Amino acid sequence: MDTTQRTGQQRSADRRRRELLEAADRVVLRDGPGASMNAIAAEAGITKPILYRHFGDKGGLYAALAKRHTDALLDSLRAALDAPAERRQRVEATLDTYLSAIEARPQVYRFLMHPAEGATSDQGFDVGKHSAPLLRRMGEELAQVIGERLDLGPDSQRLARVWGHGIVGMMHAAGDWWLGERPCSRADLVRSLADLLWGRLAAVGDRVGGPGF
Repeated sequence: MDTTQRTGQQRSADRRRRELLEAADRVVLRDGPGASMNAIAAEAGITKPILYRHFGDKGGLYAALAKRHTDALLDSLRAALDAPAERRQRVEATLDTYLSAIEARPQVYRFLMHPAEGATSDQGFDVGKHSAPLLRRMGEELAQVIGERLDLGPDSQRLARVWGHGIVGMMHAAGDWWLGERPCSRADLVRSLADLLWGRLAAVGDRVGGPGF
């Protein structure tokens, strides 16, 4: 098999995988955590064994969907952090970007963060095993941004990771509570969370030579 043929087959496989993920997205938007492999296979017009061939099991499909949505969310968060605005405005914009994403697609959020809520035929799905790495990835990504932009002193790498994971944990916990109870507007929640973070973020300087925060 020559290189051109292998490349063509890889493009075809990648396209098919995207089509299956789009079918899975449609089912998740409809069914939330109750989305099953049977329903996703039916939406894609294939049998469940073919779906397993592409993703292995529900955990494999979950991981692919989580990467797809996390990639998009991280791109949006980076754009908010890079916007030409004062630091406080960018902090609020970043918080609002996360909250607006989970508000716009709550069924997707629940599938990713509370997949066992609707479990029926897909038993044995370990929630923590699959959702915790998603939050850890976001924490590490934010830690990298903080480390590149803020001067946190001689222990900056460790502190950047503490801040990154701490902020992601706060956003996730507060957002999860807010999405379930809606005790206030999104704007009110954004301002309150920014107030909580602002004291230390206002005081710390930018890293010399970095892109600024």
